[in-house]
Amino acid sequence: MKALIPVAGIGTRLRPHTWTVPKALINVAGKTILGHIIDILLEAGIEEYIFVTGHMGDRVREWAEETYDIPMEWVVQKEMAGLGHAVLQAGNEFAGEPVFVVLGDTIFKADIGGVVERGGNSLGVMEVDDPRRFGVVVVEGEKVVKLVEKPDQPISHLAIAGLYHITESDLLLASLERLVSEDIRTRGEYQLTDALALMLEGGATFRTFALDAWYDCGVPQTVLETNRALLDTSGGQVAEIGDRTVIVPPVHIGEGAELTGSVVGPHVTVGAGTAILGSVIRDSIIGRNSVVDGAVVEASIIGDNCSVRGRPLCLNIGDSSIIDRGEGQG
Repeated sequence: MKALIPVAGIGTRLRPHTWTVPKALINVAGKTILGHIIDILLEAGIEEYIFVTGHMGDRVREWAEETYDIPMEWVVQKEMAGLGHAVLQAGNEFAGEPVFVVLGDTIFKADIGGVVERGGNSLGVMEVDDPRRFGVVVVEGEKVVKLVEKPDQPISHLAIAGLYHITESDLLLASLERLVSEDIRTRGEYQLTDALALMLEGGATFRTFALDAWYDCGVPQTVLETNRALLDTSGGQVAEIGDRTVIVPPVHIGEGAELTGSVVGPHVTVGAGTAILGSVIRDSIIGRNSVVDGAVVEASIIGDNCSVRGRPLCLNIGDSSIIDRGEGQG
């Protein structure tokens, strides 16, 4: 079984962070988004990986090859033409074989091993309040009878949660090729959901499987929500801390971080090599090799190599930023 993980997206809703960091490498609860995904799939017994890259793809590849010793294939999506187009670019890597497609910004909890063992085409689904943002399915029991990408008028509240177990990969590729040859687009892009709908029309059978949890990492607010949820589940991790520091769990403190005279937590992730000095940090993600000195920081995402000094703040700043209290200036 191969896993296909598209990570070509630009991540415009996560700027300024994605100006310098691929979305898949954003740190959440002490691990990159992509790291969470790969670890879940490895635990389920999936050992071979195909990545579709685009924006800052070299960064993703470098990180993955340094972090994991697993079989990897790399495909570049040169044109940002939708998820269906991304999957089609990797077709030569999985043609004729079952494939498990997982979106590169979808952290989840599900019995993936059970899905693979059961066999057959199946889609991970989750009930949502507003289905207009997602591909949705209409089901009878567990059997899918209709699929629609981002419906203007809701026909179902069961959203496709970015997990696709496809056993009829040749039929999937033929359906994707049809989308491109006939220029069938939804909202300007070739959508994977539209290809699945063509498979359904052609006689393929799809079942659904439920997710125990589904974490969105699309915008800063939901990244922080995901950080909270994952820390609550894992309990966090605390490396060595300095004097006069209070930890309010759950938190994740990276190796080599320096915490002195501070109150940190709950729901805080601090990257490796970062210094928290005389500060109060709550509900935030602080990147690697940054400094927060004499500040109260809450509901914030601070990138790598940043300097934040003084005053209460709610921040969303990218790498190598400087926020200073401005003492001595006119």
